Amino acid sequence: MKKALKVTGYVIVVAMIAIACGIIYLQYAFPRVDAAPNLIVERTTEQIERGRYLANHVTVCIDCHSTRDFSLPSAPPVPGTLGKGGDRFDHSLGFPGVFYAKNITPDKETGIGTWSDGELYRAMTMGVSKNGDPLFPMMPYGAYKNLTTEDAYAIIAYIRTLEPIRNEVPKSDPDFPFNLILRTMPSSGVSHTPKETVLDNDLSRGKYLVTIAGCGDCHSPKDADLGAFAGGMDFQFPDGSILRAANITPDKETGIGSWTEEAFLMRFKMYQDTDFAERKLAPGEMQTLMPWKMYSGMKEEDLRAIYKYLRTQVPAKNKVERFTPAAKS
Repeated sequence: MKKALKVTGYVIVVAMIAIACGIIYLQYAFPRVDAAPNLIVERTTEQIERGRYLANHVTVCIDCHSTRDFSLPSAPPVPGTLGKGGDRFDHSLGFPGVFYAKNITPDKETGIGTWSDGELYRAMTMGVSKNGDPLFPMMPYGAYKNLTTEDAYAIIAYIRTLEPIRNEVPKSDPDFPFNLILRTMPSSGVSHTPKETVLDNDLSRGKYLVTIAGCGDCHSPKDADLGAFAGGMDFQFPDGSILRAANITPDKETGIGSWTEEAFLMRFKMYQDTDFAERKLAPGEMQTLMPWKMYSGMKEEDLRAIYKYLRTQVPAKNKVERFTPAAKS
């Protein structure tokens, strides 16, 4: 018996040492990404305007990194808060920890004012901060690594023009063991596809825009068997109401297969109607995390390209109950 207990003790000690070594390895060997490139982004008027368009209407960086007004449809950014960060994502929303959108204004004390252009590029496309810490993939670096070099630089050029805002954002606090898993997620596999290639025709343009906009991140279901863009991903609001992403495959009964191109276009452009987009929501009325107001500023030719690309996807029959209101107390 004593011998058995002694052996068991040795096994436990060895296991604990192995676990400790594994934790230390993950803590110090990851993230494994390239060093920030040595680059200086040119800030031409054309480049800044391209970045403004992308950051506000396609990649919608400004959406998460600003204060959103949830009293209005689609919760648009509050004027004067662009880039200040602070948006919180925690357990009440289903996240494995507490995460905050960073301050991306050029403020030197609380924002990215001391970051080099190369460090910004690495954060956007590889998923690590200035000091090498991993970023939670709510920051969609998996999508942004597909940006053309020109478009990535354009976003950096635009962000540099934001009004500096002094706003100290708390440090994110991932739960164990996700804090270790998170360190393995960033990677250096950045696409360097030429801009001329992705904008060559409507289908390639549509695929590119859908990818960098991260449409699949929200509109793809947890059940991978249903396929991409089949909808159903759920998002819980603090009041207990639940929003589910729509099926945007070309299925005629449960997706957008019966939508005309014009109907698809108008679904976005309706948010340019101030009477609709600036009305106060009634208590319990359906709210959405989809930044329709920001996407409504997308160019028509880009929206049409997205529609044409989505029409090439495999139709998935998945009827989604879009909204479940909070239970009445």
